[in-house]
Amino acid sequence: MKQGVIRNIFNWVDERFPVSEFWRQHVSHYYAPKNLNFWYMFGAFSLVVLVLQIVTGIWLAMVYTPTASGAFASVETIMRDVNFGWLLRYIHTTGASAFFLVVYLHMYRAIMYGSYRKPRELLWLFGMVVYVLLLMEAFTGYVLPWGQMSYWASQVITSLFDAVPVIGKDLTIWLRGDFNVSGVTLHRCFSLHVIAIPLVLLAMVGCHLIALHTVGSNNPDGVEIKDNKDEKGIPKDGVPFHPYYTVKDLFGILVFLTVFFIIVFFYPKFGGFFLEPENYLPANPLVTPEHIVPVWYMTPFYAILRAIPHKLGGSVVMAAAVAILFVLPWLDRSPVKSIRYKGAWSKFFLVMFVISFIALGYFGIVPVTPLRVWLTRLFTLFYFAFFILMPFYTKYEKTATPPTRLTE
Repeated sequence: MKQGVIRNIFNWVDERFPVSEFWRQHVSHYYAPKNLNFWYMFGAFSLVVLVLQIVTGIWLAMVYTPTASGAFASVETIMRDVNFGWLLRYIHTTGASAFFLVVYLHMYRAIMYGSYRKPRELLWLFGMVVYVLLLMEAFTGYVLPWGQMSYWASQVITSLFDAVPVIGKDLTIWLRGDFNVSGVTLHRCFSLHVIAIPLVLLAMVGCHLIALHTVGSNNPDGVEIKDNKDEKGIPKDGVPFHPYYTVKDLFGILVFLTVFFIIVFFYPKFGGFFLEPENYLPANPLVTPEHIVPVWYMTPFYAILRAIPHKLGGSVVMAAAVAILFVLPWLDRSPVKSIRYKGAWSKFFLVMFVISFIALGYFGIVPVTPLRVWLTRLFTLFYFAFFILMPFYTKYEKTATPPTRLTE
């Protein structure tokens, strides 16, 4: 009797909102390549962290006070007086770093296996817009604790717009809402962080997923499974996403969450990389921290900024380091997609790109010295060489012949 009532309710809803059709089209009858490896789990991890960030962010916003006089105290209230407030905040701060970690690995997998190539150019562009929105969301969220590092990091970042010719001063004042970073700036960051950016971010994540299910998932071989179907129109090298990959991703998510909550409960500050000691001091415009740095996931670009002596030049090169990722689909001229079948030059430049990105992240954290500045410039050149030289080394290098069917 009870099961019959539930089924009748489901059928009533399904007639008016096609739940079963959505499930069939995007899950149970959505065919994914049968050889996806663990690199393809990071997309699912990013969705899990997105949900965690939204849920914890809503609860934190209920107690947070977005004013210069009350922001720092409200964060302390969350940590000390609100039931499980400390847990919500640590999940949120750890989630921010976890978000960028899984997104960076997700992007690396896409670059490694050529998931930006035709017909997935738009899928890559949607993903890059999501990445830029995450950077904006992270920066506005970083300001909200209104500690020393929050205040001075926002002072440094907003001052970059001073370098814009003609309108730089006015643009900086407009962004801050004041002549210097103040409570008005804080309130604007709060509005952007909890309302404007998340709305656009969710819309772009939706577009990213729609584009993925339209063109289908790539695979380590770079072979299009839609090109080889049986008499029923089912890809011969594909398997239904459910239950094969739902179970596989669920196991990966459980492992990921286990590591995540170990960090939350035992290492929430992560040696100062997730929560800096300076940010446990209230914002003071009269006292400048000895060493101003952003959170680790922004430090590669911050290192590039510091390595260029000219303020406008540094800002342009830093922006170009992100912008050049948008044109990646049109730089790769290789006849094959996956790094498995590309030549030695592609593998060399990919390794140098990864080393350069990690090195830039390191040099963006440590204090500046003349030697470190020159090393940062060297790794910046390697970073851009990966993209600028790509049309040449991908076109003329010797490649292997990819299989016509997926390999196990």
